[in-house]
Amino acid sequence: MKKQTASTYVVFLKKYNSINFTEPIMLKSAVTLLLALFFFTASAQKNKNNTSSAPVFFTVNNRVIPADEFIYLYQKNHLNKQEDFTKEKVDDYLSLFINFKLKVEEAKSRGYDTTKAFIREYNNYKEELRRPYLPEGKMLDSLVRLTYSHLQEEVKASHILINAAPDALPEDTLKAFNQIMELKARFKAGENFGNLASTYSEDPSARVNKGNLGYFTALQMVYPFETAAYNGNPGEVVGPVRTRFGYHLVYVEDRKPARGEVEVSHIMIRTGGEHTDTNAKNLIFEINDQLKGGVAWEELCQQYSEDANSRNNGGRLRPFGVGAMAAAPEFDAIAFSLQTPGEISDPFQTTYGWHIVRLESKIPLPSYEEILPQLKPRVQRDERVQISKQALQGKLKRDYAYKENEVVKSKAFNLADSSLTVGKWKITQWPGSEVIFTIKPRSVLVKEFVQYVNQQQRKTTLEPMRYIEQLYTSFVESIINQTYEDQLVKSNPDYEMLLREYYEGILLFDIMEREVWNRASADSIGQRKYYDEHTGNFMAGERIQAEIYIAGSPDDIAALKLALLKNDSVMIQDNLAARKIRMEKRAYQKDEKPVLSSIALTPGIHTAENSGMYYLVRIFEVLEPGPLSFEEARAAVISAYQTYLEKRWVDQLKSKYTVKVNEKGKQYVYKQLVKA
Repeated sequence: MKKQTASTYVVFLKKYNSINFTEPIMLKSAVTLLLALFFFTASAQKNKNNTSSAPVFFTVNNRVIPADEFIYLYQKNHLNKQEDFTKEKVDDYLSLFINFKLKVEEAKSRGYDTTKAFIREYNNYKEELRRPYLPEGKMLDSLVRLTYSHLQEEVKASHILINAAPDALPEDTLKAFNQIMELKARFKAGENFGNLASTYSEDPSARVNKGNLGYFTALQMVYPFETAAYNGNPGEVVGPVRTRFGYHLVYVEDRKPARGEVEVSHIMIRTGGEHTDTNAKNLIFEINDQLKGGVAWEELCQQYSEDANSRNNGGRLRPFGVGAMAAAPEFDAIAFSLQTPGEISDPFQTTYGWHIVRLESKIPLPSYEEILPQLKPRVQRDERVQISKQALQGKLKRDYAYKENEVVKSKAFNLADSSLTVGKWKITQWPGSEVIFTIKPRSVLVKEFVQYVNQQQRKTTLEPMRYIEQLYTSFVESIINQTYEDQLVKSNPDYEMLLREYYEGILLFDIMEREVWNRASADSIGQRKYYDEHTGNFMAGERIQAEIYIAGSPDDIAALKLALLKNDSVMIQDNLAARKIRMEKRAYQKDEKPVLSSIALTPGIHTAENSGMYYLVRIFEVLEPGPLSFEEARAAVISAYQTYLEKRWVDQLKSKYTVKVNEKGKQYVYKQLVKA
């Protein structure tokens, strides 16, 4: 569940007395919404006031709160509200902020920030917050933009593949590399690329298509292959290119602007089974003649098409882009060759059978902003992220002068056995303080790695040595990322502020939930006592005891009114069920429902229309002004009781913790915030 940050909470607590939080889920939903609103504004707000010369503003239990923190939060929560930059408003906010810090101090004193639940939740938020700041976040943005630039163009290419698995032995990898280099030399010497592909390529389809892959665009080929194809010029052979399949030569034949997607319908007659190729061909041409004769497409599709998934909806297929029909390139070519919606192709054959295609629409490539919500998740799942991440880690290793202690690393790796692969490795302590690697500005001890392995180990099918290598890679990555983040916090006050806000906001939510919200909701005796002592605060004006019926049409209301006048209970229930009429019954204040302002508040049956809905109001009696019953006022009682409990608790905290406001800091805040 999402929780609020400190600054959002200050605003929230100022207003929450007017919100009726009678159920915990309602409270949590409101908090989530406020957090979402905060997150988008926070990312745009810059902290311009964080300087080392700013004084202390106040202390809580000797814990220093700098003036800049208060200024930063005040400005962020009062964007475009110039009327709030007065001494009076700043003083009001300060009172709320001191109360907030008192609650956070109490939460810390109870150890709420040391629980597993808190640490897990804070780390989740931290991961989200740091993503835009860390190299990986910037890398992802760059990859998405690069992928979109590739989507704007189509490449036609052929390839030759020599297999080499990622974990192939060095001698086998070298053999594959030498073989692909020999084929490249033969192409340069004048041999035909297609002939070389059909003879030597280990892609099984090359025997038929001579390595021709047709047109394709981004995210349709493995990333290294895609990159090579888009970096090549027509007529050029690129490579060797190493992918998880092996070594490729990529012959770039053509490049042209992307054609977006097409949406088509088709009628298909399968070949094989009960249809010979000749029979299927004769039938598809007979269907084509009927189309030309004026028989409806949908009728012929339902009668003849053997694509069970589309036959009953006119043969309509989901929109697809170039290269998406790789198994049936003829279908792809014909679909994209049609120009005008409604245009119908001549019959043609694919590996699946015979087809006729009708163009429904052409869909151009959306703008970057439009496609981003769909494109970004696809890029995140693609191997390009891992490949780029590895390259990024390599750069950071160089930047931080990463250096392994091979002897110590080997010593640690030699302890990996079968217990590690079942998640039961128990090297709980490393003797001594040996260094396993160094990075600027620190030396990392092997015992840190051992502790990491103990925490992260899981059951796996990997061999022990390969698994510990994987864990080591993750460990190094985590240390490098933490080093980068530590430097980021020092150099980026915005990021540091956001981390603090989330840290304290989670603490605030936890302690408010325990001390105020849950207690007020669960304490029925306390609610009743509070109501009895403050009955005068829960008064009602003139009210009506009534039933309100809501329907979608005046005919529904007329039929219901007839049943009510007849006082026929069976007829009433039948109308409610058959016409889906909603009904509610209780005491209403006259300004509580908009529809009540358009009827006479007298006993009897009244009908009205409001905002396109139709109402029948049956008023039984008019109630005089007076106190609400406990049941009627319960929601308001709980809200007021929460306020009472919170005020009493804050008074206790003020007695427990010393608060000292620094006058110099206060004047500094006024100078920064108060507009003359």
